[in-house]
Amino acid sequence: MKKKLLFVVLFTAFVSSALTIAGLCFIFNLDAKGAINLGRLLSAMSFIESQYVQEVEKDQLIGGAISGMVRSLGDPHSVYLEPKLYSQLKADISGAFGGIGVYMSFKNDGVQILSVIPDGPGDKAGLQANDSILAVNGEPISSIEYGEVALKIRGEVGTPVDLLIHREGEEDKTYTITRAIIKDKTVSSKMLDDKLGYIRISNFSEGTGKEFKTALNELEAENMKGLILDLRQNPGGVITSCVEVAREIVPAGPIVSVIQRDGTKEVYMSDLEKTRFPIVVLLDQNSASASELLSGALQDTKAAVIVGMKSYGKGSVQTLIPMFRDDGLKLTIAKYYTPNGRSIDGVGIIPDFEVPLENPLPMTREINTDADNDAQLRKAEEILTEQISG
Repeated sequence: MKKKLLFVVLFTAFVSSALTIAGLCFIFNLDAKGAINLGRLLSAMSFIESQYVQEVEKDQLIGGAISGMVRSLGDPHSVYLEPKLYSQLKADISGAFGGIGVYMSFKNDGVQILSVIPDGPGDKAGLQANDSILAVNGEPISSIEYGEVALKIRGEVGTPVDLLIHREGEEDKTYTITRAIIKDKTVSSKMLDDKLGYIRISNFSEGTGKEFKTALNELEAENMKGLILDLRQNPGGVITSCVEVAREIVPAGPIVSVIQRDGTKEVYMSDLEKTRFPIVVLLDQNSASASELLSGALQDTKAAVIVGMKSYGKGSVQTLIPMFRDDGLKLTIAKYYTPNGRSIDGVGIIPDFEVPLENPLPMTREINTDADNDAQLRKAEEILTEQISG
């Protein structure tokens, strides 16, 4: 009887899967290989539903299958978002959710705080640059997809989040931080001497283009002859803000191209007649995305010299796709290319002058320009001084 029952179950599952596959093959015009693969997927789901030791919800199986497909891409920037995370990301984009005011790096199987926004929730709670995040609300970082870490830290304004923090030389400690809307000034500037100007962009947000133009005009009013543009620890941000900055300093022509799989191309252009002063850009291993696009455009057009260390290598575009069950995908759909056609994704920007730092600088919002141990900044000053005098 058990054998007959098992046969009936298997036969029913097979027939059901076959009919479903036939219908889907017709709808999606699948070839034989596509039909076989679809059959594998549906058969596995059917067997799990009918034979697994305990009852499983079909939505759970489908969500797990989609998540597995996305993970198989090996792309840390693509991630399946379960309903709660998807809803949170949409609200975050619309401004209804807040954060804790830190920038993070996702490398070496861990999450490290790059910088802490002054007077933000993280700063008030005592977080510091170089802290490592070990867990979010009791969930170990090792069990969270990279694309979900920031989403789990963000949340509704006024609600708390617990972070387990490791700090060198101290015992691990849990910090409870109340989320808030983060408003951050992204551009700082000063004259280093009577000829050299300095601008640091911490990240590219909606107002960065306007902030940069104001800072640049102020430095030029002080008779600046050369500019050091510090993009170290800059994780990127809004591409349109990056383009606004580029149009102030990149000579006429393409700034960056966004190319999709089917070859569809969107090109952002500059109409700047010519560069007005020599520029040196400072990069490090945590300079990513939009900061790499700006650096690549300046390097390709020979409008700037790049000093520092090879950048992060994040040159891809993500979009948010609904999956009709209040869940969604954040999926990489295109790549960025520099004016000379270089893809920086997984490669990064190679500096013209590689200058390591013996003692890493403290990763704050505005790097101390008077630090004697900042060999990268000193090299930038040396290059600009030679260009101006030459």
